[in-house]
Amino acid sequence: MSSSILPTKIYYRVWIALLALLFLTWGLAEIDLGPFNNIAALSISFAKMILVVLFFMHVRYEKPLTWIFVTAGLIWFLIMVDLTLSDYLTRGDVPGTRQTWRHSQTQPPTLQPNTRAAQR
Repeated sequence: MSSSILPTKIYYRVWIALLALLFLTWGLAEIDLGPFNNIAALSISFAKMILVVLFFMHVRYEKPLTWIFVTAGLIWFLIMVDLTLSDYLTRGDVPGTRQTWRHSQTQPPTLQPNTRAAQR
């Protein structure tokens, strides 16, 4: 495997960019963007992932075969996320559990002490 030698200046720039994205993530957690919070957070994490894969894993300077395997890994990850979300989002509330009253305005049912055990 032949790897190209990168100047340390590039590594420092990537590290500073990752730190900036880290602080941007922290700042995003402090403000409320409503439904756009998830989109912004995922965009920032995608940018961090790209920097790590391209520079720290040296994929940017590798042969096309490496790019094929990286793409295959990303596609496999997306398939796993899709299967997990399709399972999670199609589940209904299970009767008799906390999920049935979770979104209602009423308080959860409380357990009443056993009157026979309390009399003894």
